[in-house]
Amino acid sequence: MPYQAGQRLSGESASKLGHLDVLNSEFVNQVVEQFEHPDASSITSPDIDWFEVDKFARPLKYIFASDGSLQHLASSGNPKREVSFVKTALMRIDPTKIEQIDPDYPHPNQLRKLMSESAQHHATVFPVKNIRIHGTDWLYGMRKLIYDSFRDPQLDGEPYKTLKWVVYQKWEEGTKSNSPAFECPECYAELPGMKYDTDQIECPECQSVIFLTDIIGLHMEMSEDSASETLASAYMMIHETMMLFTAIRYLWQKNHHVLKETLFLKDGPLTLRGQYSKLVPNLRNFISKAKSIGVTIHLCGQEKTGKFVDFFKGYAHLVEPLEKGAPSRFSPLTHKFIHSEVQRKRDPKYPYGFRTNYGEKVLLKQSPHHLFVLNIPTGQYLDNENKPNRREDLIGVDRIMATIPKILSYRHESALVPIELVNGIASLSNYPSATVLKLFSGLE
Repeated sequence: MPYQAGQRLSGESASKLGHLDVLNSEFVNQVVEQFEHPDASSITSPDIDWFEVDKFARPLKYIFASDGSLQHLASSGNPKREVSFVKTALMRIDPTKIEQIDPDYPHPNQLRKLMSESAQHHATVFPVKNIRIHGTDWLYGMRKLIYDSFRDPQLDGEPYKTLKWVVYQKWEEGTKSNSPAFECPECYAELPGMKYDTDQIECPECQSVIFLTDIIGLHMEMSEDSASETLASAYMMIHETMMLFTAIRYLWQKNHHVLKETLFLKDGPLTLRGQYSKLVPNLRNFISKAKSIGVTIHLCGQEKTGKFVDFFKGYAHLVEPLEKGAPSRFSPLTHKFIHSEVQRKRDPKYPYGFRTNYGEKVLLKQSPHHLFVLNIPTGQYLDNENKPNRREDLIGVDRIMATIPKILSYRHESALVPIELVNGIASLSNYPSATVLKLFSGLE
């Protein structure tokens, strides 16, 4: 590790010839040779089951899509101040209107009209470093900010109502469930959970006010006087999930027929990691409950980047369809396959996704040029290393796959129009620009 440059002296430069001795190794030379001149014939298609998309399945009639974005800004002076802006969006889309838009060269006015008529968005900002919250201590002020942000009056507090609906499992009529257990954010006392439909309680140990949003665990991204940059990304992840489930909750309460005819698309995996995974069992319970009474929740997440996308691209040229017009095919990845071939773990301590996932990984090759890594729920977790391995394991998979061709975009690699549109609304790079945000926040 070289010495870094300081205020008086320059840094230490790396040796330009230090790698020559390494290349004397025969093994190293073999690796370099394979890196520079890969043998394509050594790549084989993995041993997984592929299923043809049901050509008789009906596309879904309605679509909701959610996404989020964030922008982290830092001042140029001393002391260095930092804030994070977060924006999430929910969009309702009619597939028949998407079909009227040219997938190669969409007219901006058509996109603008579609976006303005059918979208809701939420925005907030978090102080991260060297910004005081007047009138209260830092940790309480940040927790109150999260509580107030979830209750955003511009959205009539609907995402907060959805959070309560998930936390207390309000779809179970006649049952009044407590919230999951959690720790007090101030004194770390173990609390059994809030009583049904409660918004705030007082900690019996330290008498601090505790908000429903503290159950999520966002305070664990904070210290006594600052917050990690990951606070904004965690809030965004939770909020965009609640935005999408707001549409699900509304239709569950109002119209089961429309709910069964709707595709719910999320930009990103159906996953809540770390302390946020305490919500996953409740999400699974709801999807299972709906399935048990004949209401199929067509929920799907799309992964655009990451190890699964890279894995699929590495051998997709060996998988049917190889010609335009050939039947599309999909493959659910089993937990054992993910551990051994994607994650490369020999003896995993826990089953894949046992605590964190409410959707399973599914590869879809729609055409020779359209590759998708999707997440589709199974309801309750399938605690078997050889699952999921059947199309019946995936809730609503046939109608989800039948809808994909109707919403393809040709502007980006393996893109879906609803995800593109909702990203355009949620994107803080363009709505407004980072420069405008910086001027607005006074960090120049």
